Amino acid sequence: MSDSIKNNGKEMSKAIDEAFLIPNKNLNLWETKYKIDVLEKIPPPEIAFSLFNTETQKNDILGTLGNFSVIIGKAKAGKSFYINTVLSAVVSSSLILERIKGHLPHDKNVVIYIDTEQGKYHVQKAVKRICTQIDQENPINLHVYYLRPLTPAERLDFIEHIIYVTKNLGFLVIDGIKDLVTSINDEEQATNIASKLLKWSEDLNIHITTVLHQNKSDTNARGHIGTELTNKAETVLEVAKSESDKSITIVTPLQCRNIEPQVFAFEINEFGIPIIAENFELRTETKQKKFDVTDLEDFKKYQLLTEVFSNGESFGYKELETQLKLASKKQLSKELGTNAITSLITYCKNNSWLLQERAKAPYTIGTFQEDEI
Repeated sequence: MSDSIKNNGKEMSKAIDEAFLIPNKNLNLWETKYKIDVLEKIPPPEIAFSLFNTETQKNDILGTLGNFSVIIGKAKAGKSFYINTVLSAVVSSSLILERIKGHLPHDKNVVIYIDTEQGKYHVQKAVKRICTQIDQENPINLHVYYLRPLTPAERLDFIEHIIYVTKNLGFLVIDGIKDLVTSINDEEQATNIASKLLKWSEDLNIHITTVLHQNKSDTNARGHIGTELTNKAETVLEVAKSESDKSITIVTPLQCRNIEPQVFAFEINEFGIPIIAENFELRTETKQKKFDVTDLEDFKKYQLLTEVFSNGESFGYKELETQLKLASKKQLSKELGTNAITSLITYCKNNSWLLQERAKAPYTIGTFQEDEI
């Protein structure tokens, strides 16, 4: 065999090793790294923040290091006020509103707050509210960025850069995570964002809290990104205005890997600072006795129509009235009176949710327009 052939054979063998054996070595390392050993003593993840339970007198876990959580709610529901309160707790490692407690370890006490929606003035205003809550003029472990001027791709790149170069990072808030994608219904982008959150939280051993809007027509998080994030999150909380007292915001757990935290509520005082809504169950129950159909959120009014027209394509006025009473009893656990039905029908007609071709013609259902937020 000639030297040339031998050399060619060695080169080919080397090429095969580089093409197949080296990747296989990497796969072997992955197998070792990601395989679960049932005998290994794995400590539980450290708590990032919690909610004091007034019934059990214990702290319910809201989020841990190495995981992410999702806050969902409709526009103007109080999501930003809740996020500011959480930030106040984790930045100061103290109990805020006598309920929310920060637990970041000393060597991971730096907090980053990313706002993708608001301008510089309003983001600074939110930060000043945090400073007031914790009685610190300029907390050195809180870094705040507003990314409104950037494109979705630029925002994503900025966040990924800043979290990896920030020392002692323990907590990240992304207020407006839908602004990291060009479409909330793009499955590939939704999967990519969820994967990023899982990777970032795992790599850096931090907790990430994200904020998403709910659909106007139901209580689900919006789009494919909402579905993807709620499926992967450690905790999903809903922030919503009380239907019977709009001054009260109620925070309700929807999905939790840990023990489900207690429902609680807050309101805003005369200085624009959140405070606990004392006896909110009693206050909202009392006002519920004075139920007014006009207080219903628009999407719930439309849900009544959807229930009605699931039983037929069109109805005369009297039949529509009867169907609305049945639908309200089913969906609201109370039967609307005649005056309330009249007000509801008028409101729905004015919004083109109820359609009539001409006077005294049967009613059909229109379309509920859901604006982008």
